[in-house]
Amino acid sequence: MSESVDGGVRRLRFQSRLEHWRDAVAGGVPLVAEGKLVRMVGLTLEAVGCEVPVGGRCRIVGRGHPPMEAEAVGFSGQRMLLMPVGHIAGLTPNARVIPTSLSQSIPVDETLLGRVINPMGEALDEKPPPHCRDRAALAGRRINPLGRDPVREPLDVGVRSINALLSVGRGQRMGLFAGSGVGKSVLLGMMARFTQADVIVVGLIGERGREVNEFIHEILGPEGLARAVVVVAPADDPPLMRLQGARAATAIAEYFRDRGKHVLLLMDSLTRYAQAQREIGLAVGEPAVTRGYTPSVFAQLPQLLERAGNAGPGGGSITGIYTVLAEGDDQQDPVADAARATLDGHIVLSRRIAERGRYPAVDIEASISRVMNALVDLPHRQQAQRFRQIYACYEQHRDLITVGAYRRGTDPAVDEAIRLYPELERLLAQMPEEAVDFATSRAALKQTLEGEHQVVEGSAT
Repeated sequence: MSESVDGGVRRLRFQSRLEHWRDAVAGGVPLVAEGKLVRMVGLTLEAVGCEVPVGGRCRIVGRGHPPMEAEAVGFSGQRMLLMPVGHIAGLTPNARVIPTSLSQSIPVDETLLGRVINPMGEALDEKPPPHCRDRAALAGRRINPLGRDPVREPLDVGVRSINALLSVGRGQRMGLFAGSGVGKSVLLGMMARFTQADVIVVGLIGERGREVNEFIHEILGPEGLARAVVVVAPADDPPLMRLQGARAATAIAEYFRDRGKHVLLLMDSLTRYAQAQREIGLAVGEPAVTRGYTPSVFAQLPQLLERAGNAGPGGGSITGIYTVLAEGDDQQDPVADAARATLDGHIVLSRRIAERGRYPAVDIEASISRVMNALVDLPHRQQAQRFRQIYACYEQHRDLITVGAYRRGTDPAVDEAIRLYPELERLLAQMPEEAVDFATSRAALKQTLEGEHQVVEGSAT
């Protein structure tokens, strides 16, 4: 009898110990198969001996070089193709490649307002590191297009020509197409300071360091920075960091939108984002299809742009303004063409107009807002259309008028355009420090065109 009792006790003890070790094994750190670095060509690293999902991260540890992160961008047979997140100077052959479970996310909460950070969420403004309680996934989340609130509410951007003639809606995505040196950054700064938004997120992607510092301190200014989060990935960052910069800025904007905020997302520039993706695509062997751009570029652009917009009914919104660099002022650049097809409108800045000294150098004839008809009433639409007709008439006859070859009285429409042109230009021009709200912009448009009717009626009598 005692032997059977002792046997039962031993079995219970054995089962207890077995469960203890089973729990210890289940809760332990899983084994990770490490690899080694076997090849490096340009910015492409090749590793063997490990498996990393495409888009996953790993840590590279070598002698004489601090650990660095890399992202898997492809594979060939048993070889993983990696792209460094940081700088690669000092890497050695056979460095350890350790897959990590780090998800691609960025720390975010309200404490980021007024801060300048890099795509990893690290401070660049010489202030203490931000300590955020939440994290936002860089990949974002896809919103059912049928669940989005339609764009129906006008957004006051503080720029008279845009408010009156290219009205922007809350949740709209607009492209700002410009060459170099035509006032693109100044116009972005005006919109950042004057737009009626709860939060402003600025992504400076691939810009020169001097321009980054100038934009933050001089163009954006303390007033704009106070309610903004600035994500900086300068031109000397690896291409993966520039891609991550655009995704991080969008992820931060999504975080605030999901909390009911109205967000203005300014990204400068979409072209640098596309060029970074082109560098990665060419490095891993993608074919170049259009002016050196790879197919993945045109697949990634809509994925990034579609993340902006309105949330569901009663939720927040992201109004996106994306700059597109027209190389050589070529509006048919493949990136510009792909962006134009995806965005909800475009504002074109003209070098010809800038050379005449009128700023902002918005080319009204080449610009359009695709949702303006849903934002403004019928009289406003008619006035904007009438303005365009008069302005286009003058531009079509500008050469004849300039050289004195046009004789007054030949065409009543041209006579009218000549008479009103100074008023049209006055409406389009605006000083950088001058803010003009939506109501004042519309009143100015109405007053400009009412002057036309007064002159016509006076001449008739």
